[in-house]
Amino acid sequence: MGETTLSPRAATTRLVLWPHESTDRRLVGGKAASLAALGAAGLADGELPPWFVIAPDAACHPEELAPVLADALAKLAPNGEPVAVRSSAVGEDGAEDSYAGQLDSHLFVAHQDVEARVRDVWRSARADHVIAYEAARRRTGSGRAPAVIVQRMVNAEAAGVAFSADPVSGRRGVVVVAAVQGVGVALVQGDANADEWKVDRGGRIIEQRLRGAAHVLEKDAVVRVAAAARAAARHFGAPQDVEWALENGRLYLLQSRPITSLRELADPDGALALWDNSNIVESYGGVTTPLTYSFARYAYEQVYRRFLLLLGVSPRLVDANGDAFRRMIGIVRGRVYYNLGSWYRALALLPGYGLNRRFMEQMMGVREGIPDGLVSPPTSTRFRAMLDVIRAAWGLIREHGRIDSSVRAFHARVDKALAPAAVALEEQRPDELVAHYRELEAGLLSRWDAPLLNDFFAMIHFGALRLLTKNWCHDADGTQPNDLVAGEGGMISAEPARWIGRMAALAARRPEIARALRDGCEAEARTAIGAYRELSREYAAYLERFGDRCAEELKLETRTLNEDPLPLLRAIGQAAYAPAPADAGDAIARIRRDAEARVADALRRHPLRRRIFDAVLRRARARVRDRENLRFERTRVFGRVRRIVVELGKRFAAQGLLDEPRDVFHLEIHEVLGVVEGTATSVALREIAGARRREYEVYREMPAPAERFETHGMVHQGNQFAGEAPDVDDSRAIIEAKRGTGCYPGIVRGIARVVVDPRSATLRPGEILVAERTDPGWVMLFPGAAGLLVERGSLLSHSAIVSRELGIPSVVGVAGLTQWLRTGDVVELDGRSGTVRLLERGNSYRAEAGDDD
Repeated sequence: MGETTLSPRAATTRLVLWPHESTDRRLVGGKAASLAALGAAGLADGELPPWFVIAPDAACHPEELAPVLADALAKLAPNGEPVAVRSSAVGEDGAEDSYAGQLDSHLFVAHQDVEARVRDVWRSARADHVIAYEAARRRTGSGRAPAVIVQRMVNAEAAGVAFSADPVSGRRGVVVVAAVQGVGVALVQGDANADEWKVDRGGRIIEQRLRGAAHVLEKDAVVRVAAAARAAARHFGAPQDVEWALENGRLYLLQSRPITSLRELADPDGALALWDNSNIVESYGGVTTPLTYSFARYAYEQVYRRFLLLLGVSPRLVDANGDAFRRMIGIVRGRVYYNLGSWYRALALLPGYGLNRRFMEQMMGVREGIPDGLVSPPTSTRFRAMLDVIRAAWGLIREHGRIDSSVRAFHARVDKALAPAAVALEEQRPDELVAHYRELEAGLLSRWDAPLLNDFFAMIHFGALRLLTKNWCHDADGTQPNDLVAGEGGMISAEPARWIGRMAALAARRPEIARALRDGCEAEARTAIGAYRELSREYAAYLERFGDRCAEELKLETRTLNEDPLPLLRAIGQAAYAPAPADAGDAIARIRRDAEARVADALRRHPLRRRIFDAVLRRARARVRDRENLRFERTRVFGRVRRIVVELGKRFAAQGLLDEPRDVFHLEIHEVLGVVEGTATSVALREIAGARRREYEVYREMPAPAERFETHGMVHQGNQFAGEAPDVDDSRAIIEAKRGTGCYPGIVRGIARVVVDPRSATLRPGEILVAERTDPGWVMLFPGAAGLLVERGSLLSHSAIVSRELGIPSVVGVAGLTQWLRTGDVVELDGRSGTVRLLERGNSYRAEAGDDD
């Protein structure tokens, strides 16, 4: 063969590239790059037919293409074997978009026709349906000619498609294989129904759907195809949609592309997690910043590890379940949730799990318990179980006996840790601020024993008090326990109201002061207080004592009264104009005395019961009182942490690490500390905080997840964070039902629109598109469809793939669909199960619509 002479311009451009030259996706497109990667990997489960790719620049050198193409064809198929001519656009077969069936492909092309078919492929890139597909996927096509693959044709006895993961259910461990006789073009175009098999990881066929008496594939061939699909998925690191063909017993892989729809589907076989915010939402309501969440997550982990150790749980068991403590809370769309599985796993470490779990549910405030069987107590020998019970019982007795001293010691520890520093926080260096945080962490955050133990015993004693009043004191309405613990006194939570009352009384003596506090701006209110010495002293003392109190005080990003005193100033001003409230103390004392009298009357003939009741009541009152006081200590500690973080934010902003000081709340606590201590993996704090700020702004605009929901596998991939689906309205009788192949999950009810010609059809909002078959040109109608029903095809056809990409619930392969349904019929489709139900015939709508069928 003589040499081909190229123009100087064409000589500098490679018009034809062979597999080893086809690794640049930007040049040869997605399909060719994937084929080159498969060939380089040398997958043992299948081989590739020989091929080359015509570069997109060849469209700019049409006069030079013919001789170069002839040379390449002679090398590829020296005996004149027919070839396949297929597109390979840059975006095609990518992780974002498949472009399934949108550009032309031609099979069994003779050598003399290859150049013409290449030009057809180039022209197809400018087709209306391709533009519509790109618009539906929010992509902008360049209109540039794609690369074109020329591949030696496989004269297949059987061919088809294999998904390395089930694209409908989302099961990553199941391969779906579909096969037809001959080449697979009829399958992917939706013209033929295929035999289908599902194969698990062990190579076992777990489900099959055969269309005829004769099987297209034998079992061993199905398993080989499944293995090839898995091998491709392992190589690319993502589930793959693989086209294949069998010729004389040899398995050929024709293409491999990512299954783009799977990113919207969780793997139902993935680990189940149950999320609930029933109680925690009171502390961390709404969107919570990364800094607060990361601080809280660490605190929960440390505190509850310590708690179980104090209760006598073996350190061996605590360490073995460390992941449960690390995952006690999670964050979804910026909102904090309990991970109930982790809580119950921790609880299961205590003996008597079956009894304790109900108690824990009350303590956490969850509305419903965890499903049985989701968490199992650790198994152990009878002897070890007995030792665990004895250890835990002794731990409870020991800690209960010294709870009062533990509470006093904790108060003393907090006072010591929060004592005024020799150098004010505002003047400390970053390393000094971090050192102070570490002191708090070691001395308090990891030793939060007294508050937890006190809460635990408060629940026990108050629960026992409720039980005794019900059984011994005839407390039918359950109000006596609250009345009996009311008015205990010594609770710090009652002080702010009384203190504000005193300040209001002072302000009321000076009307101009009261008016400035109630109606003036913050600067005017501050000036007014500053001019009133006695009120100014009370105000400063209040902020010193309660300045860290505020709504959502556990969220570190919340501005406290120290930062934003206007709510306090307004409260004083409003109270100054209000009538002096009646002293509630007398009323509370009367309620308590009446409750005590009822108890005395019920137990007057039962001295032993009375002694037991008094002991329980005494302990319940003490524990409830200390519970409130210890919560205030938490406020103080969190307030100090907040001040440390705010000061670090100021230092970072001054050094140019952040745009503004409060951007520090968009960092995680370990990042804030690490940039000072030298353990941070990145010091690009401005970029990190900016990215998170933008992300969390989106979360604030999004609907909040349900109060309780499940996730499977990777939490932030494919899960919808929705609660249980509402009951479907079944008031309409089902006239008839049929079943096909579900292609994308979702239940849709709507009016059917039967379409024959997509070019002249329009869809109304909420209508379900019904067709005998579809091809890539139908994609223009897809975005307007609430659902898709197709009489022919399978979940492997191009149209099914596109409907999944667009998130349209769809069912295909419904026998007799277009003879069964008419435009105007009310139907329901279930895209997961493949069920289609006719709910109501719609003749009047059909006449009004002037349908095109």
